[in-house]
Amino acid sequence: MAEIDALPFPLVFDPETTVLMVIDMQRDFIEEGGFGASLGNDVRLLQAIVPATARLIAAARAAEIPVIHTRECHAPDLSDCPPAKRGRGSPALRIGDVGPMGRVLIAGEPGADIVPELAPAEGEIVIDKPGKGAFYATDLGDRLARLGTRTLVLAGVTTEVCVQTTMREANDRGYECLLAEDATESYFPEFKAATLEMIRAQGAIVGWTATTWQIEAALRG
Repeated sequence: MAEIDALPFPLVFDPETTVLMVIDMQRDFIEEGGFGASLGNDVRLLQAIVPATARLIAAARAAEIPVIHTRECHAPDLSDCPPAKRGRGSPALRIGDVGPMGRVLIAGEPGADIVPELAPAEGEIVIDKPGKGAFYATDLGDRLARLGTRTLVLAGVTTEVCVQTTMREANDRGYECLLAEDATESYFPEFKAATLEMIRAQGAIVGWTATTWQIEAALRG
């Protein structure tokens, strides 16, 4: 067993039943010219967490902890994209439209790819998800069960949407959840701060938070 000096209190976990999930670190959300930027967001906020996320992935690989990557994207015919979802966002560029990096949030298009600095290693699981949460309409639950997972460490974007939704879904399914504070980000810093508070409120009602350095130290120890 190992222990992370987390908030609101230390988290004891077994590395052998732990999985790192990296949520939606995609070009369309993080790079200039992508979908996120088209909505008027400052993507530099998200770019800033790439180094910490890379360190966390490297630490998990070194500790032989499985890494699962997710991508929010849809079928080319948009059959898995509700009209309400496609209808929101920038009038100039919506899901499925052609943007600077191909069709926006469509599986197989350049913009849906994970940024090169965080590219999945050979054999790592990549899950394409049509919803905000990673459990909806995917086989994530089955994959975690086959790995014998009990604890999830989460990173990625955005904190208050896809990351928090996945974390709450996991919490409802009985997983212990830890969010890496400096390996997650929002286009709205106040939304990230509020999410961290909500997650660890009421004695870790949804889960724990810790820095990547604290997580790395626990994995090394």
